Amino acid sequence: MIAVPLPQIGRELGLQRHDLVLLSTAYGLAFAGLLLFGGRLADRYGGRRTLVAGLALFATASAAAPFSSGIELLLVARFAQGTGAALVAPAAMAVLRAAVPSLAAYGKAMATWGGLSVLGATAGNLLAGVIVSLLSWRWTFVVPLAVAVGALALTSRLLPRTAPDPDRTLDLPGALLAAAGTTLASYGLVLTDARPWSSVGVLVPLLGGATLLTAFLYSERCVRDPLLPARFLLERKRALALAAIALSACGTSMTFVVLSFYLQQTRDWSPLQTSAAFVPFAFALLASGRAAGPLIVRYGARALTTAGLGTAAAGLALLAATGLDAHTPYAYGLLPGLVLLPVGTAASFGGAAVLATQGVPQQQTGLAGGVMNSAMELGPTVLFALLLTLDGDAWSLAATGAALAVAALLNHRTD
Repeated sequence: MIAVPLPQIGRELGLQRHDLVLLSTAYGLAFAGLLLFGGRLADRYGGRRTLVAGLALFATASAAAPFSSGIELLLVARFAQGTGAALVAPAAMAVLRAAVPSLAAYGKAMATWGGLSVLGATAGNLLAGVIVSLLSWRWTFVVPLAVAVGALALTSRLLPRTAPDPDRTLDLPGALLAAAGTTLASYGLVLTDARPWSSVGVLVPLLGGATLLTAFLYSERCVRDPLLPARFLLERKRALALAAIALSACGTSMTFVVLSFYLQQTRDWSPLQTSAAFVPFAFALLASGRAAGPLIVRYGARALTTAGLGTAAAGLALLAATGLDAHTPYAYGLLPGLVLLPVGTAASFGGAAVLATQGVPQQQTGLAGGVMNSAMELGPTVLFALLLTLDGDAWSLAATGAALAVAALLNHRTD
């Protein structure tokens, strides 16, 4: 929900562009860094128990964020939100697996989940524009707080208990190395928006993060129950699915942030007008997400993933071709891309979610959820920071579209 209010937050708190980029990615840094550990916690202690813990942390962070007088507390709150979400996301998949024991029904449920997975963030950004226009950006955190509190109240009544696995050990050193390495490397990438790649401030976190991630990969070979078993990612189908999820999520995130700044700063639109501009995006996303399950049954998950990536790439290409200047018309300049992109994104998410979880045993459902959501969050965090170093927002959208097109080609050639 923070993409639309970012310009207002920057003005009120006196933040620079790189501060806003860090604020935008702080949630993703914590989320991506801790998702694998969150998945293992769900497998070890049970999905419902982990879900409750994550929701409680997420609600606490959301309640603290509106009281920020500077970037420090707001950053801490965003990191805490990401940490809570890192527990919630894989735990929710573990609970879903327990609620839908049939493999065929679970596959259909995953197709729907994947197709609609970005709808929550989209709806949040639309609602944020309304709230900012009527009240203040601080009130935008009331919505996730209310959702988390409501989910906590309903969890014990509606969700089944999931059995813990007391024999599973927790790879704490691996979790620390993965979280620290991912966060440090991503932070270095974020700084490239304001500093050259050769600067000490960029090289130190990048090299430090790379060193920690290398140590993580080595440590995983030496423990009995690794946080991320190497064989889990060796299957080509799963690897391509995770790449598709990462790139699709990057395209959506890039579009929201770039167009939010463009419409409010270049076009001088209000937050409410900016949110209204994304309404067709939300409807297209909803329609495509609902259609993902039946289409997968008819044509197969890989075919839908490939078609979705190609469609999303075409949508980004149309947005980039407009140039994003002060005179770009909305109806026939932005709107075609804002419809094609979500149609393709929801389709690729739906197909890739099925491919990424096929053949996963029930005792590794949390791990599968952690890996899949890591791709969903780490992709935008890393690629977003890289693409913003390009000269111009339109070039960033074009590069993202090209990456999606390459991913579609790879999926097609391995069919």
